[in-house]
Amino acid sequence: MRLLIKYLSLCWFTNNPADLVPTKSFMWKTVAFYLISGIIVEGLISDPADGTLEVLLRTVMAFSSVATLLLVVRQWPYFNQLFTAIFVCENFIMTLATITEGLYFLMVMNHYENAEEISIGIGALLVGWYLAIVSYILRQLFSYKTSLSVILALSYFVLTYGIPMLFMDI
Repeated sequence: MRLLIKYLSLCWFTNNPADLVPTKSFMWKTVAFYLISGIIVEGLISDPADGTLEVLLRTVMAFSSVATLLLVVRQWPYFNQLFTAIFVCENFIMTLATITEGLYFLMVMNHYENAEEISIGIGALLVGWYLAIVSYILRQLFSYKTSLSVILALSYFVLTYGIPMLFMDI
């Protein structure tokens, strides 16, 4: 539990992922939660089979993106720390996204006039926060300038969400 709290602190822009060493069990639980929560959220948005496939593609793209970055910058020993840091924070954001889906459902059921705008606004805030977190993690781990870490975070987001989404539209 202590390790989880340390990793979750990254979502609040404290701690350095280089100082956090995940156990194998913690890493697998993080990936399992990532898959399960992603499948739930995507299943609520679209067809459960398509959502599951999209989450699996996102997972492959996430691991591939992290591995490629680390091979390019010759920092392979940070693989476990980087993917765990990103996945824990993404799991946190995904949990908030699931709550947002529930809130949207309740607002629609209660005929709240601005339900869609509120839901989209919260979603945009969550995406912005997610990009800031990934940028922070990259900046802390590799001492990158803010501009480079933001570009890499945007690239990671496009690779892990955009490509699987495009693939699903084919």
